[in-house]
Amino acid sequence: MLWIKALHIVFIASWFAGLFYLPRIFVNLAMVAPDSVAERERLLTMARKLYRFMTVLMVPALGLGLWLWLYHGIGLGPGQGWMHAKLLTVVVLLGYHHVCGRLLRQFQDGHNPHSHVWFRGFNEVPVMLMLVAVILVVVKPF
Repeated sequence: MLWIKALHIVFIASWFAGLFYLPRIFVNLAMVAPDSVAERERLLTMARKLYRFMTVLMVPALGLGLWLWLYHGIGLGPGQGWMHAKLLTVVVLLGYHHVCGRLLRQFQDGHNPHSHVWFRGFNEVPVMLMLVAVILVVVKPF
């Protein structure tokens, strides 16, 4: 079980790295001058590659987490309210990942839906979600 935990942590950390950095690329895309086609294309290429890579990392992170939860019983049984909250946090993270993909498609279509300031705030969401998840898993407040 310790190997599964270790791999789960590695894949979660890797997935979060993408969730932290992709919105930062969006900040830069939102600031690109309209006549700077090469810069825009370079940033879009980086964003596409990162989104694909972080999606690949997300799959084993979720699979290993499910394995720990269902096969090893982590978070099952009475008094495990923290696990319900953590699962909700994971669902929100999956939604955030999906929104990142949708925003990337909008940038690819030449539509910039938000300002760079909005993307700076959007960039903070995974930081808060990671904080919540870590506190839930380590502290188990309920």
